[in-house]
Order: sequence, then structure tokens, then C-alpha cells
Amino acid sequence: MTSAPQFDSSLPLDMIIFGGVGDLAMRKLLPALYMAHLHGNLPPGTHIISTGRQDYDRAAYLAFVEEHSRPFISGENFTDEAWRSFLQLLAFVRVDVEKDGMAPLAKVSRPGAERVFYLATAPSLFTTICDKLAEAGLVDRNARVVLEKPLGRDLASAVEINEAVGKHFEESQIYRIDHYLGKETVQNLMVLRFGNSILEPLWRAPNITSVQITVAEEVGVGSRAGFYDSAGAMRDMVQNHLLQLLCIVAMEPPASLAPDAVRDEKLKVLRSLRRFSLASIARDTVRGQYVRGVSGNQEVPGYLEERNVPEGSSTETFVAMRAYVDTWRWSKVPFYLRTGKRMARRSSKIVIEFANPPFPLFPETPGGVANRLVIELQPEEAIKLQLMAKQPGSGMQMQQVALNLDLQSAFSQRRAEAYERLLIDVVRGRLTHFMRRDELEAAWEWADPIINGWSALAEKPNPYAAGTWGPSESFALLARDGFSWVE
Repeated sequence: MTSAPQFDSSLPLDMIIFGGVGDLAMRKLLPALYMAHLHGNLPPGTHIISTGRQDYDRAAYLAFVEEHSRPFISGENFTDEAWRSFLQLLAFVRVDVEKDGMAPLAKVSRPGAERVFYLATAPSLFTTICDKLAEAGLVDRNARVVLEKPLGRDLASAVEINEAVGKHFEESQIYRIDHYLGKETVQNLMVLRFGNSILEPLWRAPNITSVQITVAEEVGVGSRAGFYDSAGAMRDMVQNHLLQLLCIVAMEPPASLAPDAVRDEKLKVLRSLRRFSLASIARDTVRGQYVRGVSGNQEVPGYLEERNVPEGSSTETFVAMRAYVDTWRWSKVPFYLRTGKRMARRSSKIVIEFANPPFPLFPETPGGVANRLVIELQPEEAIKLQLMAKQPGSGMQMQQVALNLDLQSAFSQRRAEAYERLLIDVVRGRLTHFMRRDELEAAWEWADPIINGWSALAEKPNPYAAGTWGPSESFALLARDGFSWVE
């Protein structure tokens, strides 16, 4: 058990971003920090210090931010005055973490400040960065470190990273970020489950017959091909994003909302996931790789035609699988997980399928699932409960209708983006929506045998045309159980 440290909110804050001129910093981190600044969620006197290998003076860095980060701030949230005051918070320090020490950074970071180190770099640099921060005397009891995924490529490398970072930071100072846990709908899932007595008695077998979790991307690998080919969809998406969503769906009610109480229950789910054998890997998992097709009304190349993808690569860009959580609550309930690039559209959702009534009182109604709870995470954030209702007219013909909760129209308050919400949590010392070390390692313990099993089977990924919902084998995976993907 780890208790969150009592950070002193009266201290000045130095937010230090390693990889401060990278894609993540420009597209996500700086826009999120701008929004936090705009709405008064950064402590007074905050400094945001970016590091990189570039020989930028402050003017050159601000010009780079103007060109590469400002376009990711929506016009409705942008004002010249707020932007100018935000730029005054920014500084740049040249640090080559593989060659240099942290002396230049130590000169800029204020003595006695609360320091948040955001490691938006390759995980291979995490150890070096933490070692050198400690050598420079920049790590103290008020420091926090944010680790961007992927945290390792298998259990052994994840343990190595955790050990290296843990030499200098207590577990309560380590924030392993998964931006899916910052989405409003994901956090609302906790309230939906445990704040409504109407759902909790039904949230179990045999009332629920299956659960689907889909994270579909319309884009291809783009400029990430070099990284992506060494990772694949399993490491990039399933081991972290999809498993975290599965944990929130499947977890037992925590004793409280304290960070460790919530994370203890998620850990129990990860440890209850049924392990795959070589036979079940062949039967219950599907790997795919997109080929040339049409996406967004234009022809797009296949994965093997993308720049920086090795010839003949067998890296998967799509994964579907059937998993089981071996607990009393979820006995024999299949969890269908699916993720892929270059799919028909961008869509992330959780679908809870409830059992049909035990007696078919309305035999004229076509077959299918009577009741579903559909939790849409992106691009829209909504919760839909699908029920059966009588069609107008004579007879008793039924039709599925939806009770919709559009979260954007239901609440007048502004809805923060995931990175903004999580960065504010880091600033305020809230650990609930960040992965604990044992969670991360339990996820890898489950994922490693699947990845190794695919290697042992030595089968090429199934091709699917860009702009579709994946290979036909993924539809057959559900059809064998009498289910189908909900599009």
C-alpha cells in the first residue's frame, strides 16, 4: 500500500518536460497546460521548462511553440491575452540526456520548488534521466515523475524500468499515465456502476452475457512507423488502454475512492484474467494487418507500403480476442477486445450485452439482443441504454430504441480533455487515475504469453482492407458464440 504524499501547494511549481519539442509535447501537453492556465488550474508562479537537444534560445523555442503547438488549441478557447501570459511561463533548456548532466536544468529550476518531471521520451531513456536528476540533487520528497507509455515491451523490461525509477522516487511519487483514464466517460463509468443502485444488481453473470471493448483508429501508423513496428497493436493498445477499460468494467466496488482502494480492485481483475495457452491463442485471438484500401474517401497505402516499415514485416496493426475474467461475478462471460488502425472510422466504445428475457413473449419480433448498454468514449462521449419498445400501429411488433445521455449537452460545465485532466491530477497529487507498479506488471504477465505464443505459431497477420472493420476472422470469433460486433 502506498499513501499519497502531502504536497505543499504553497510552493512554486516547476513543470519540467523531457522531450519538450516532441510531437506529444506540442500536440497534447502544451495545449493541455494552456487550458489549465486559462482556467486557473495551475498554481501561481508556475514555470514550464522544456528540455531537448536543440540549440534554441528562448525566442527560437517560443517561435517553435507558436508554429507547432498553437494550432492544436481550438479557436473558442484561444485569446491573445491568455496565450501571451501562457508563453511567459515557458522556458527551454538544452539537455542531451544521453551525453549531458542536469547542471543546466538545475540552474533554471528554482530551489525549493515542487518539481514535476514529465518523461515524454523513449522508455529507454527513463533510467538515465532519473539517475542524472538524482545526481544533480533535483529529486526530493516533493518531486513527482510522470512516465509516458509504453512502459517496457515485456514484463522483464517493465520490471527493469520500475526498479530504476524506484531507486529515486517513492511509488507515491510515480505517475504512470494512460490518457484513456483521463476521459470523462471512462471516469463516469465508476459513477455509473457504483452510484446507481438500478445497475449494480444486474452487473454480473448471468444477467450480462458478453462485454465488447473496441478502440478503433481511422489513421494509419503515419510518422510512428519506426516505433510501431517494434511494438504492434498488442503492446501499443491492448496491454494498456484496453486492459484498463476492462478493469473498470469488471472490478468489484472499492472500499473508498482512495487511490490504493481503487487500484487494489483493478489489480484483482488483472490477476483473475484467464491465461492463454498456445491452443487458446490460436483459437481465441486474431491478428490483422491493413492493406491498401479507401479511408476518408481517398486511397491509402497498406502497412507494408508505409514509410519506415521493414519489408515483409509481420507486425500486427489489428488485434481481436476473447478473454475471460475467472471470478464469480464474471463466470463464463466472454470479454471481446478489439483494436486496430485504418479501420472504418474512429470509435472507442464499451458494449454491455444483457441477457434476453427467459421466455419469448413476442415471437414475431426478430431475434437479437433486447438490451444493451453502450458507453461511447470517442469521438462522442455518450451513454446509451438500448431497450425494446412497441412499434406504432396494430399488433405487438417491437423495435429497439435508445435512452441517450449525451454528456456534452447534459452538463453546461466545460469538459476538460484527458491530458488536461490528468495533468491537473499530477499537480494536485491525485494518484487514482494512474497505474500502480503491480498493476503494470500484472498486465504484462498476462500479455507476454500471448505475444510469445504468436511468435511460436509463426503465422502472418490476416490482411484487411484499410477503411474496413478488420479481418473476417474477427467476425467469426464472435459468431461462434452467437454474437456480433456492435458497430
